[in-house]
Amino acid sequence: MTELARLARLRQPGVYAELQTTPKGLRSDQIDPLRRRHGSNEVRHDRPAPAIVQFLATFKNPFILILLFIGVIMYITEVVLADPEEGPDYMGISTVGVMVLISVSLRFWQEYRSGRAAEALKAMVSTTVSTTRQIGDTVVTAEIPIEQLVPGDVVQLAAGDMIPADVRVVRAKDLQVNQAMLTGESMSAEKMSDPVAGLEPDRILEAGNLAFMGTSVVSGSGTAVVVHTGDDTYFGAMTEGLGAGRPETSFDLGVKKVSYLLIRFMVIMVPTVFIINGLTKDWSQALLFGVATAVGLTPEMLPLIVTANLAKGALYMSRHKVIIKQLNAIQNFGAMDVLCTDKTGTLTEDRIVLEEHLDTAGRLSADTLRLATMNSVFQTGLRSLLDGAVVEAAGPDLVERIRREHGLVDEIPFDFARRRMSVVVNDGDADLIITKGAVEEVLAVCTAVEVNGATHELTPGLLSALDRLVAEQNGLGKRVLALATRRLPAGQGDARRDYSTADESGMTIVGFLTFLDPPKASAATAIEALRAHGTAVKVITGDNELVAETVCGKVGLDVGSIITGAEIDRLDDDGLDAIVGETTVFAKTNPLQKARIVDALKRNGHTVGFLGDGVNDAPALRTADVGISVDTAADIARESADIILLEKDLGVLERGVVEGRRTFGNILKYIKMTASSNFGNMFSVLVASALLPFIPMIPAVLLVQNLVYDMAMLTIPWDRVDREFVEKPRKWETRSLTRFMVFIGPISSIFDITTFALMWFVFAANTPEQAALFQSGWFVESIISQTLIVHIIRTGRIPFLQSRASLPVLISTGLVCAFGLVFPFIGWGQALGLVPLPWSYFPWLILTLVAYCVLTQGVKVWFIRRFGGWL
Repeated sequence: MTELARLARLRQPGVYAELQTTPKGLRSDQIDPLRRRHGSNEVRHDRPAPAIVQFLATFKNPFILILLFIGVIMYITEVVLADPEEGPDYMGISTVGVMVLISVSLRFWQEYRSGRAAEALKAMVSTTVSTTRQIGDTVVTAEIPIEQLVPGDVVQLAAGDMIPADVRVVRAKDLQVNQAMLTGESMSAEKMSDPVAGLEPDRILEAGNLAFMGTSVVSGSGTAVVVHTGDDTYFGAMTEGLGAGRPETSFDLGVKKVSYLLIRFMVIMVPTVFIINGLTKDWSQALLFGVATAVGLTPEMLPLIVTANLAKGALYMSRHKVIIKQLNAIQNFGAMDVLCTDKTGTLTEDRIVLEEHLDTAGRLSADTLRLATMNSVFQTGLRSLLDGAVVEAAGPDLVERIRREHGLVDEIPFDFARRRMSVVVNDGDADLIITKGAVEEVLAVCTAVEVNGATHELTPGLLSALDRLVAEQNGLGKRVLALATRRLPAGQGDARRDYSTADESGMTIVGFLTFLDPPKASAATAIEALRAHGTAVKVITGDNELVAETVCGKVGLDVGSIITGAEIDRLDDDGLDAIVGETTVFAKTNPLQKARIVDALKRNGHTVGFLGDGVNDAPALRTADVGISVDTAADIARESADIILLEKDLGVLERGVVEGRRTFGNILKYIKMTASSNFGNMFSVLVASALLPFIPMIPAVLLVQNLVYDMAMLTIPWDRVDREFVEKPRKWETRSLTRFMVFIGPISSIFDITTFALMWFVFAANTPEQAALFQSGWFVESIISQTLIVHIIRTGRIPFLQSRASLPVLISTGLVCAFGLVFPFIGWGQALGLVPLPWSYFPWLILTLVAYCVLTQGVKVWFIRRFGGWL
């Protein structure tokens, strides 16, 4: 930070000299050496860790640590303290080692692939910066990815840009920068190019001529020289060694709550099972069984399966032009029941055409077009589609003549408070201020009107006539901008003055520009599809009420009563909460009002998405549950969003919403399967431990069963989801999960206990010498019933008949059932202590499984009728 403080104290020539650059930028032969020395302009914190680090990190999972603990206990009991006559037994240790290796490898591979996929998706949405460089003898200003910046680069800044590195400002025009992410101060900071005397390194954030990576330009324009990039920036130093710090969503909290609930069961169960079995059986075997039970009761694959579902959903969406920047945003995407969107480009074609250039009497005027073209050609700040439409309508001949006859003197950039911008050009012996902007804001600084070439005082009568002209154009669905001028004596030499917003006064209104952006043909269909899926669409626009009403009506929105930004400012939060749910269209809103509307909807219990692409949308994008932008949006809008659309179309968004719900549905399946199964197993283990004179299950076999089942569940992300599940928004509900566990979980215990009775009374497996037969019978029944029930839980319909699982799920569950049947008969199972079952056992098994499935399906039907839902 010392170098930044030193450069802040220097004048511009000294800054260029220190950084070995010029106002024309770096030479092309300087770029590669600087990039090799300083690296890519990325903060290390934002990049995934090396593969070996990610692999080692998977061992930190508490469930893996439990398996390793079991391995240590087995080594002590079965190797170190083994009976000298029988010798050490390595089978159990080998089984645990294989489980650890498989579990860790699967988790690492899935998370590594998911991370790579997320990085690839982010790379599809690159942030660029306008950079000036010397290519041979030519000075070129062009957009380049911010990762390619090096110290010494000269960058051009405008409203909506992210500050791409730590920079020294060398030119500023009303440059306002939001530094809240570094300082916590919500008010923007004004930046200037003058040296700052006596600046100390510990106070560089207060320097008026420095700007820092990650902050954003609110308004104005400027030029800056890059000083530090990547990890050398203030942001890089601040985040070194820190995690991402992403706030947890309701989905994150819900998954964590499920994990902690099952871990609490484990904490209670392990000592209980250990003590019961220790007092009645062997203490060393009791310890192993207790810890193995803990593994069986905890969802060790939950993070892996959740990540796999999210990654699969993100990749699917990317093929349909929806890029997920933050994987966990998928759940909120599916839960979204209100979508707030702007009008331009979403409901309209985003194909702005200058329809007419009118004088104040409503006649076509070449002079109005000439003045508007001068304003659009000479501005250097935030350019819009409207400026492009003006320049296109003017044609190259008029543009060339304007550049030849006039020169830029100064500029008063656009900001969202004034909603206008001005350029000052030399016009003979005078400076001509040309102001273009929203009609109300331009008229507010006018005192005169030009009518038929003569200037008159702007009387109330003339003002009413202008308002009628504008309203007529708005009623036709056109957007109207006003154009005003003011002539001032030109300064000479050093007397040339700097212009500011104070000079936008005493102006003369000279005409109007009307623009047409026709409604999209697909908008009405997309809005109806969203409505059918339970997502209401609300429009929040900066346009006036008449334009908003016309366009929204054409795309099938029930406009109703329109609320304006001025009305919102007069309401407190309670008043806004009362009307926001019933209002469909909000007009003439500024950035803070947009964020207030979103916040009010959230307070009313909605999951809110916001679709926006401008710098004025950034506050609302951050406030929304899911921020949605487009790849052509302003830098700050893309950075604030969770989801990026490659096409600004509500149809694309609707398909993304459906996929978000499908992804969430598959995650819910696994969570409810696991939670209910483990809840039931808790009762089964307690009953068996209390009543049997031997360990109810061989610890190593219990671990194998748990691993095989979880591996089968890795196919869940590819499962189908019933149509009715995706027809309405889905939120995380812990109460629903608890209810599911309580009613569905104990059903498995009923049939576990009937299997205990079967093995005890029918097959006489009721002594320690017959323990292996008992354990084999319970193993087969337990693993097959646990797997078959997946098909009942995955759907609210009748499984196999009304709803069939996807092929991957059918294959994986079929293989697990086959494994369960043959495991006691093969060498691996017998080496762990199982024995072949008599053939007379299998008719009883079929009867048990059929009864289990029928009862569970019956309880499911009752559950849906009683509580109105299943998943």
